[in-house]
Amino acid sequence: MTEQALQITARGARAEAEAAARALDDHPVTEAATYSILEEDEAREIWRIDAFPTSSAEAEIIEALLRGFDLRVASEALADADWLAMALSGLPPVRAGRFFVYGAHDRGLAPASTVNLRIEAGAAFGTGHHGTTVGCLSAYDALLKARRFHKVLDVGAGTGVLAIAAARTGSRLAVGSDIDRPSVRIAGENARLNRARVRFVHASGLGHPTLRAGAPYDLVFANILAPPLVALAQDIRGALKPGGIAILSGLLRAQERRVFAAYRSRGFRVLRRLHRDAWSTLVLQRP
Repeated sequence: MTEQALQITARGARAEAEAAARALDDHPVTEAATYSILEEDEAREIWRIDAFPTSSAEAEIIEALLRGFDLRVASEALADADWLAMALSGLPPVRAGRFFVYGAHDRGLAPASTVNLRIEAGAAFGTGHHGTTVGCLSAYDALLKARRFHKVLDVGAGTGVLAIAAARTGSRLAVGSDIDRPSVRIAGENARLNRARVRFVHASGLGHPTLRAGAPYDLVFANILAPPLVALAQDIRGALKPGGIAILSGLLRAQERRVFAAYRSRGFRVLRRLHRDAWSTLVLQRP
């Protein structure tokens, strides 16, 4: 972590905020940074980026990038306490189709009629509140109305919420991977909390023996970022059965064309596009 944990906030018009978010994605130092983008004030058309650098060098680069756009940028030192857990404790539960995602502080609110997923974030990404995670769960819920997915892979699993959702809705095999070792541990803990049979492995890409052993998959989730989505297009195609489904997110609406071009060139067709805030989720089918 940085010597003092920081939150960097930038506010401005949507076009400027989205352009700044793309710059964060594309910079080699900040492409894995934790940040969110959302509409803060609909009436005034103000959008906000919140970034949480993991080092002082990353903080300097993020702030410099954001100040290159027409945005009001400010940074705030956070207490040395577990600031992420404190922030998450105030988040409400999330409903996405049949799925209800909640934290320990809301365990008493889970309805009896939904697939209830208790997800504790720790230091991992993917509580269910982010537009990309909600988009993936909503897309998956819609697909489940017509078919079942026996073998599911979650690339960039974060807290494991997507793989856990698959295991809880009948997938015989659900596996997940992440490049961040703490996320792999947290995802495993969440699987145990939800009594879900999911195996998570530390891996970059799809070359890990556990991931290869499960292929071909009926469904691949990849809720990561636009550059790795493009880079993994051929590997994701190879991991899917013919006719298999890929649910891709972690990309901004403005990045849809770039990401889809990489998959269209490999024969994929679009089944559905979902938009939430500035984020996009693509549901694609392998030929």
